[in-house]
Amino acid sequence: MNWPSQLIIVRHGQSAGNVARDVAHEAEADRIALHNRDADVPLSDLGREQATALGDWFAGMPADERPEVLLSSPYLRALQTGEHFRAAGGTHAHEPICFDERLREKEFGVLDGLTTMGIANVFPDQAEFRGLLGKFYHRPPGGESWCDVILRLRSVLDTISLHYRGQRVMIFTHQVVVLCLRYIIETLDEAAILAIDREANVANCSITEYRLDPHAGATGKLVLARYNVTAPMQQQATPVTSAPDQIAGARG
Repeated sequence: MNWPSQLIIVRHGQSAGNVARDVAHEAEADRIALHNRDADVPLSDLGREQATALGDWFAGMPADERPEVLLSSPYLRALQTGEHFRAAGGTHAHEPICFDERLREKEFGVLDGLTTMGIANVFPDQAEFRGLLGKFYHRPPGGESWCDVILRLRSVLDTISLHYRGQRVMIFTHQVVVLCLRYIIETLDEAAILAIDREANVANCSITEYRLDPHAGATGKLVLARYNVTAPMQQQATPVTSAPDQIAGARG
């Protein structure tokens, strides 16, 4: 059994991009009013509160329940979530946050920064292609499909199983990545993961947790313990937020 004992996947806190996306949709604008790279979008003030609430929640746990390995998407909002989590005592104060570029947000190519309405207005052919192929297989020019994300995440899990056997690992990442990791770990199919996606958005700073069950399968495997749990924010009376899937480059 080469798996970690615990794998905790956290979507980053609310970002400035999430806020700007909501404003753009309310105004029925084609583009989201952000002028920096997706990789450089920071947390909002509320996002920092959410990450701190998450850290406070873990700080109240016994030491053997807190994560001992921190992995992160290199995108600023994911890194900042990890930093605020660590500063609040969610893990050891000097635990490094290790970047893995394969945990980055889904790339949207020419659609980056567009709202759903903007895609229909600026790239009607891509809106049509996506309608025909579905979000799982549609790859915008210069961007990725969900399948592309899944391919890079398979190697991430290989790395985790190789280097972090028996350890408690926490990942700070993005909504599509959370869903695609579920697809891989639970051996789901397209219909099953899209049904999960339709049920609810992955909340900012929510927890998706797997625990190693040595009696599952022939040699033991990771088993889902909880999904999209927002108890840390609720306990701290911190507002819970979520944003739709980033089909329009909506900075998730």
